This record gives sequence, structure tokens and C-alpha cells, in this order.
Amino acid sequence: MKIHVLTLFPEMFYGPLGSSIIKRAREDEKLSIDYYQIRDYSTNKHQKVDDYPYGGGSGMVMTPQPIMDAYRDILKNTQKQTPRTIYLSPKGKVFSQEMAMELSREEELIFLCGHYEGVDQRVIDEIVTDEISIGDYVLTGGELPAMVMIDALSRLIPGVLSGPEAYEEESIHSGLLEYPQYTRPPSFEGKEVPKILLSGDHEKIRKWRRKEALMLTRDRRPDLFQKIELTKEDYKLLKP
Repeated sequence: MKIHVLTLFPEMFYGPLGSSIIKRAREDEKLSIDYYQIRDYSTNKHQKVDDYPYGGGSGMVMTPQPIMDAYRDILKNTQKQTPRTIYLSPKGKVFSQEMAMELSREEELIFLCGHYEGVDQRVIDEIVTDEISIGDYVLTGGELPAMVMIDALSRLIPGVLSGPEAYEEESIHSGLLEYPQYTRPPSFEGKEVPKILLSGDHEKIRKWRRKEALMLTRDRRPDLFQKIELTKEDYKLLKP
């Protein structure tokens, strides 16, 4: 997958997207990420990229010219004529694991990171295919949401992780919160690992994990729990 990021602060991405799993994915050529400094495309002698909003109001709005020229520069090197273009915006649909799975199947993606009061609406109307938010709160700009989305979708690209089993049982992906995890030592500061996990009985362990995941989801995320199609076994596991 090729990812292009339009941003005023490309340096923000270097640490988070230059280490761990994403670093290996880039080294293995499963993923490429290119950054485009929007300011470099400004025709203003001071590289100005914002101006006052028409109609009045506080703050500044990112002007269309630098963004559109940067976007056209990306198109010169794309395999697709019009790659899916994501604008990180609190007005967008809330990001989810389902969205991450869908986006991970794209060959190319463009992320547009806004700042100030946002970008000129004409840019959104012309090039943006998806407006996406990562939650109901306000951030300084679109860079952190872009990093979150790139991290979430990158690990779903075939070959980035060891296999689908590496993420299929994780919280949210399966529709449930993940069951508690334990490792050595079996006893730590007076707290013991549940005996069933030391039993070697794989069927009992499977049922224990399923029950714990169901109970956690029911108690902490009832919104997710309501979407689960409970099996007969699930009903038995949830009985007091």
C-alpha cells in the first residue's frame, strides 16, 4: 500500500510511524508513506497557507491553492487516477475497526491533515472522498488522527503481521473486548494466575476466555454487547 500525507508538520510522523511494526512493514515494502509539506507549495512569498474566514469569525482557514497544488503533485506519481482521499475532521464519520479493514484493502490512500479552523470547503468538495473523525473531542490538527488511522489499517495489510490470527481475537476486531492475559510467573506479589489457564485443558481455557470477554464487553461496552449475536453456549456461560 502507498500512503500519501498532506501536512504542515511532517516531522510529527517520523517517530510514531518510523518504528516497531510499521517500520518493519516499510522495510519489507508492504507499505510506503510519503509526506508532502503543504507550505512548500504556497505561491505566497512568505509561504503563507492560511487566511481570515469570509463572513467573519475567529481563527484562520487553510487556503485552497497550496493544498490543491500538493494534491496534483501526488497524482503525478499515483497508480490510480483518483486515490481515496481522507480529510481528518470532527465533522466526519467516527473511525472504527470496520473502516480500518475496508481502508486496508486500498492500493493507495491520501490523508489531508487540516489545521486552524479547517480547510477551505472548495478543497473538500473537489478532492475529499471521506471525512473521518477519531472521536468526539478537539485536537490541534489532523496529524494525530492520521497517525492513529495509519497505524490501525497498516497492521491489517496482508503480510504486515504474522497472520490473521495475530489480530482476529483482539479487542474490538472480534466484536468483543479481549479477555485478560497472563504470563510468567504464576504467582506475583501474592496474586495468582487463574488455575484454569495452567490446566492444559484447551477446551476449558477457550470457554473461560469467551466468558471473560463476554462479561467485560457487557459491563464496559454495552453498546458493543448489544450487537453480538449470542450463541446457546454464550447464554450458558453468562449464567450466574
